[in-house]
Amino acid sequence: MAKYIGKRLLYMILSLWLIVTATFFFMRIAPGNPFTSEKQLPPEIEANLNAHYGLDKPWYAQYGDYLLKVAKWDFGPSFKYKSQSVNDLINEGFPVSFILGLEAILIAVAFGLILGIIAALKHNRWQDYTAMIIAVAGISVPSFIMATFLQYFLAIKLGVFPVARFETFMHTVLPALALASTPMAFIARLTRSSMLEVMSNDYIKTAKAKGLSQGVITVKHAIRNALLPVVTYMGPLTAGILTGSFVIEKIFGIPGLGSHFVTSITNRDYTVIMGVTVFYSIILLASILLVDIAYGIIDPRIKLAGGKKGE
Repeated sequence: MAKYIGKRLLYMILSLWLIVTATFFFMRIAPGNPFTSEKQLPPEIEANLNAHYGLDKPWYAQYGDYLLKVAKWDFGPSFKYKSQSVNDLINEGFPVSFILGLEAILIAVAFGLILGIIAALKHNRWQDYTAMIIAVAGISVPSFIMATFLQYFLAIKLGVFPVARFETFMHTVLPALALASTPMAFIARLTRSSMLEVMSNDYIKTAKAKGLSQGVITVKHAIRNALLPVVTYMGPLTAGILTGSFVIEKIFGIPGLGSHFVTSITNRDYTVIMGVTVFYSIILLASILLVDIAYGIIDPRIKLAGGKKGE
């Protein structure tokens, strides 16, 4: 296990370096600069700003400085948020996105598994059709459309939940539901297809022949083996939701990491764009590593060292 984790950490470092490098050069070739605005700055002031932030150095010097700063977990100052660094914005926005994302993950996993299991156990019956209609609707309707739909009916028309902002638990319900709708639908479909495959295996038929109840067969034998595709999906899902949906946070006026990222794009705040991208990438790579480790825990037949199932 230690050897495998060490090997994966090396791959993570290499992947992170490639992401940092690509992000840095994409920002360099992007049109304009951080000080581009509707009101043109005098050349002297713009030159002083470039010198202050080190933007007048050669590209290789800027690249080397940025790599050293990232290695020290210092993403530099924000060009638009005065007296704040990118680290300050991440520390301020990520806890909000984490709370919202954790709530959305719990909703997506809980209801997705329930819908998928019911659809598989009641295959080709009305329960199956109903669950799949809900899943297709969740996949087909974008999260920002779902967000406006929930706002209009549950907040404006019925007044059950607040329309926007992030103050109490009630303020988190609608954005969490909007965030969870699409992943819940994917989890439901994955669970259904995986459960149907598992339920057709010989050991399930043997368990039925021994007289075990449907509940015991489902809980002890079927669900655990049907979880592998869901676990695979949980890696990128967790990274995406925990860092916050950019559009959802903007719609509900939530001061999370996604909201800062959207604002940084419109403001050409390059250090924030690069810092949030690197931070998101670290979470994504860590989530994928945890998923690989979870594989070996859920199904011991899968060897972390790369052995084939059943060896």
